[in-house]
Amino acid sequence: MKITLVNPPYPPSVHSHPPFIPLGLGYLAAVAERAGHQVKIIDCQAEKLSYDTFRDRILQTPSDFIGVTATTLLYKSAMQILTIAKEAQPSAITAVGGSHGTFWDENTLREYPAVDLIVRGEGEETLVDLAEKIENHQTLSGVLGITYRDNDKICRTPDRPYIKDLDSIPFPAHHLMPLDNLKHNGKLLIPLVSSRGCVYWCDFCSTVRMFGRGYRMRSAKNVVDEMEFVHQTYGVDQVTFYDDAFSVDRARVLQICKELHNRNLKLIWDCGTRVDMVDRELLKTMKDAGCIAVWMGVESGSEAVLNAMNKSIKLEQTRQAYKTAHDVGLMTIANVVLGFPGETEQTAKQTIRFVQQLNPEDVGFYLATPYPGTPMYEQVVKNGWLRVTDFDKYDTAGPIFETPTMSMEKLAQLRYKAYQQFYLRPGYVLHMMRKGGTYGRSAVKTSGAYLLRALRIRLS
Repeated sequence: MKITLVNPPYPPSVHSHPPFIPLGLGYLAAVAERAGHQVKIIDCQAEKLSYDTFRDRILQTPSDFIGVTATTLLYKSAMQILTIAKEAQPSAITAVGGSHGTFWDENTLREYPAVDLIVRGEGEETLVDLAEKIENHQTLSGVLGITYRDNDKICRTPDRPYIKDLDSIPFPAHHLMPLDNLKHNGKLLIPLVSSRGCVYWCDFCSTVRMFGRGYRMRSAKNVVDEMEFVHQTYGVDQVTFYDDAFSVDRARVLQICKELHNRNLKLIWDCGTRVDMVDRELLKTMKDAGCIAVWMGVESGSEAVLNAMNKSIKLEQTRQAYKTAHDVGLMTIANVVLGFPGETEQTAKQTIRFVQQLNPEDVGFYLATPYPGTPMYEQVVKNGWLRVTDFDKYDTAGPIFETPTMSMEKLAQLRYKAYQQFYLRPGYVLHMMRKGGTYGRSAVKTSGAYLLRALRIRLS
C-alpha cells in the first residue's frame, strides 16, 4: 500500500517559524515501513511548500492513503492540504491525526467533506490496522481509535489502548525526511521522545489528554541506542528531548546517564521537566553526561494562579530548582503562561518579577490558549469568554479570550513588556555573551531586537 504522510505549512498569519522534525510522522512512517508499506513524507514546512506547490507534489505522488498531522494552530492548514489531496487523488483515503483531530473529530468530519476519517490518540498501531483493512477491502468498524464517515453517518469506534511497550516502536524514519532543510545554523538537531503521558493533569495541557495520565517509558538502553544511532548515522552531536517531564522516573534518568558514560558517547543534549522532579545529584549527573540545558515550567509567580491551573507546584520549589540548576552549571529556560483564568494585572506583574528573580538564560512567555480537549477550553466556552474562534490565531502569542479580571488588550501589553523587561535587564546581555553557545547567541540576538524596537517606540 502506498502511504503519504504530510506535515502541513504554518498558516500565513504566523510569523516566520523555523521548521522542526515532525517526530510523530517519523514514528508513523517507521511502523508502516516495518509492516511492508511504501511510505513517503512531505514536509511542507521544511520544504517551504505553498498550497499550490503541494498540489504539484501530491499529483506526482500516487497514494492509497494520505494522512496529515494537525495541532490546533495547523488545523485549518491541514484541512486545506487534505482538500487539495482529495481533489488530486479522489480514490485515496484521507485522514487527519494529532491532538486537534483527536478532540475535534466529529466537528472535522462535519466541516470538511474531503476528510474520510480521524485517527484519535496514538496513531502507530491504528495506522497499521487501517492499512490492513483498507488493503483487504474490509469494514473499518473494527479499527479502534478512529472516527469515520459511513455514507451520511459519522461513526466513532472505541478508544485504542495506549501502547504499553514503547521499546517495541521502531526509531523514527528520519531517512524519509528532507534533513538538509531541517538544519539550524548548518547543524542538524535531532529530537527524541523517551516517554509518553504524564502523572499530572494541568488544566491548560492537551498533551497529557492525548497520551494519557499514566507515565510510560522507554528503557534507558533503548533511549541511548537511538542517541547512538542518530549520532553514527546522521553525524549529529546534539539531541533534544521532547518529553513533557523527562525526569518523572529519577532512576531511569540516572541509568540513561550511566549508559552514555559506559558507551563514551560524547553528545550534548537538553530536556524539559518539572521543578518538583529535580535535585542536585540528578542535575549534576545529567550535566556530567552531556546535558547543557533544562527547560522547566514556571507557569506563574502567583500561588493562586498555580492552584487554578492545577499545576501542583509551589513557588519555593521553582526557586530551588532554578538555583540548583544554575549551581551545577546548567543553562535554564523558563516556560511561563500568562492570562490563565483568574489572572489579574497584579498577578501577571508578580509573575514577570518572579521570572527575573529566577534569572534563567532564556524564557518563553506564552499566552493561555484554550485548546479543545482541555478543562481550560471548557471553562472559557462555558463562561462566554471566548473571543477568537479562528484556529490560525491559536499560536500562544496573541490573546484568544478575556475574563472579567483581564482584557485582551492588557494581556497583549503585559506579554510585550514581560519580554522587554527580561531581555533589557542590566547585565543580562553581558552574561549571555560570556555563556556563548547556541542559547547565548540566541538570547543576545533577542535582546538586541527588543532594544531596537524599544528605541523605535520611544522615538516615534
